[in-house]
Amino acid sequence: MTGERRAELAEGIAGVRARISAACAAAGRDDDEITLIAVTKTFPASDVRLLAGLGLTDVGENRDQEARPKAAECADLLLTWHFVGRLQTNKARAVAGYADVVHSVDRPRLASALSEAAVRAGRTLRCLVQVSLDEAAPSEGPGRGGASPADVPALADAIAEAGGLEFGGVMAVAPLGADPVPAFTRLAGIAERVRRNHPGARIVSAGMSGDLEQAIACGATHLRVGTALLGGRRAIVR
Repeated sequence: MTGERRAELAEGIAGVRARISAACAAAGRDDDEITLIAVTKTFPASDVRLLAGLGLTDVGENRDQEARPKAAECADLLLTWHFVGRLQTNKARAVAGYADVVHSVDRPRLASALSEAAVRAGRTLRCLVQVSLDEAAPSEGPGRGGASPADVPALADAIAEAGGLEFGGVMAVAPLGADPVPAFTRLAGIAERVRRNHPGARIVSAGMSGDLEQAIACGATHLRVGTALLGGRRAIVR
């Protein structure tokens, strides 16, 4: 079964890499500008090991209760762990123990909690501001989170000034059921404005299995891809 699963994952990686190459060629960009993150939620640590063996070492998770044991199980591997889901403040200490990049910082209180936890753990976390691109505003409700575009500069400053944190750039999820291009174009503009004060914050995390081409066309540097790499979601089997 391991050999069969490895072949499935290799096929998924090849397919996504081909899509990235075609999108970069169409946009006049270099493939090397793109970091592919394998979002492994609901998949077992054995898949993470297989992906690493195939050269894909950026791993994304969106729930601490799944990510933490998986990261511990794969602690012997040289991986970069990306926390990409909405993060509750009371989980900041746990996430700061294993994540290398947190994509979903959307409020000052969370930045403060991550800073305190990172300093305590003696680690440096790269943090991205998650931007809401929905029309309704959103960090208030139970949705996917995100700071309003108007709040992004101040939050970026807060991250950059916080101990144990490094401001890396911005992240967004395209609004459901809409053409992603206008949203990703807005994100690119926000990223450009933020870089005026933070020139090293060059990450633009946007694009998933269904819209990675549009994200690349709009300047994304990091893609968060699950289904196209790993197949349909499944229950974790140890």
